[in-house]
Amino acid sequence: MPEITQLPAVYYAAPEVLAVFDATGPRPQFLVDSEKLKVLVVGLKPGQQLPPHPEALAVYHFLSGCGLMTVNSEPFAVSAGAVVIAPPGASRGVVAESQLTFLAVKSGI
Repeated sequence: MPEITQLPAVYYAAPEVLAVFDATGPRPQFLVDSEKLKVLVVGLKPGQQLPPHPEALAVYHFLSGCGLMTVNSEPFAVSAGAVVIAPPGASRGVVAESQLTFLAVKSGI
């Protein structure tokens, strides 16, 4: 039987306050960084972007601001409360129209 590592419970009342907004570009902050799961909070200044790139299965939950997310060239207008699910291997990117904050939850498998 494989060894199971116990992770402690973690609570973030307002994860958006952990976002880093840097004039030089995105600086994602890991909330969870394990072999099977990654959870990041990302802050983008207006006009900044994450260029389209292929990635594992991921869920994006937008916390504040507005922008445009593309998944396999399909555009989605995003704002606070929006959720985008990108299938494994799909190309995805984000462009911030205003200061934009979101959570990204990615499968490590």
